[in-house]
Amino acid sequence: MTSLKRTPLFEVHQQLGGKMVPFAGWEMPVQYTGIIDETKVTRTKATLFDIAHMGQIQVTGSEAEEFLQRVVTNDVSRLKVNQAQYTFLCRENGGTIDDILVYRLDESKYLLVVNASNADKDFDWLTQQRQGNVQVDNLSAEEGQLALQGPAAAEILAKLTDTDIAEIKYFRLIPEVEVAGVKCLVSRTGYTGEDGFELYSSREHLVTLWEALLEAGATAGLIPAGLGARDVLRLEAGLPLYGNELDEDISPLEAGQNFFVKLDKNVDFIGKAALQKQLDEGLTRRLVGFETLERAIPRGGYDIFHEGENIGQVTSGSFSPTLGKVIGFGFVNPKWGAVGTELAIQVRRRLVKAQVVSLPFYRREK
Repeated sequence: MTSLKRTPLFEVHQQLGGKMVPFAGWEMPVQYTGIIDETKVTRTKATLFDIAHMGQIQVTGSEAEEFLQRVVTNDVSRLKVNQAQYTFLCRENGGTIDDILVYRLDESKYLLVVNASNADKDFDWLTQQRQGNVQVDNLSAEEGQLALQGPAAAEILAKLTDTDIAEIKYFRLIPEVEVAGVKCLVSRTGYTGEDGFELYSSREHLVTLWEALLEAGATAGLIPAGLGARDVLRLEAGLPLYGNELDEDISPLEAGQNFFVKLDKNVDFIGKAALQKQLDEGLTRRLVGFETLERAIPRGGYDIFHEGENIGQVTSGSFSPTLGKVIGFGFVNPKWGAVGTELAIQVRRRLVKAQVVSLPFYRREK
């Protein structure tokens, strides 16, 4: 049996009472005080997540922009230095290798943040595609990442640095910030739908950073949170999860991520022809959001029906502590994807009433 990898914070999680579970080859905390509590605290105060299992890949060289333009769906040329962008790596058939963040650190240097389960695959694939004056380096073993999320995040982070954190706009970054004496890259990004920051630093400094943040945030109600709350939060915010709403058999267009697929950019990126064909011929399935009209939680793989016809499958489902209702994602035949469409979802031995709703389920007040 392959042993699970651990982040530098493993022992800290145990000391804090974190419930550890296997996830993407890692032993990670799924919860501390409870998923519902951690979700509510993220929405009202702030929480701290260990996301050092995520992969980091650096792309450098005079032709780095041209290389990335050829392998991602978004338009990297629009990125200014110290900006971030959400995008996809696709196969020739349009299937999604991964959904990633791209940070432009200078004119010829980029940081790619990739999903933990795909880090090695992404690095190998990018290396295979490399051509010209481009270098691709896997930094995952040396660099780590924490996420500070919630309305009190900026107030907490400001206590630990002389840098004016308020200057960092959404999807922007400052590459060198000293936080509690630790040099970090700080970006105003996250996976929760709340205001917040992601802090990148050497793995050897993550424990120091974690403990300093928890201490600084104690009076603001900051608590550690696990992957369970992170999953509920991203679902509430209408964000896809690789392995559920995205995989190598699902295109970004089928997952409703058209905004991040720039078919009009003047580059034949990998997968472009297949994605254009999908758009021209019409999708055969479409990701929708739904809420149930009964208290039952559909899980991934459950069948979705409309007037007795099986029209698709659930990909994610959960009780939403923020909204007080059960919500989820599922792929359906597009003709049944309109908001308000009545659905029935097979939950064990009974059909549960549901309806298609608009996304995102939750949107924070600016």
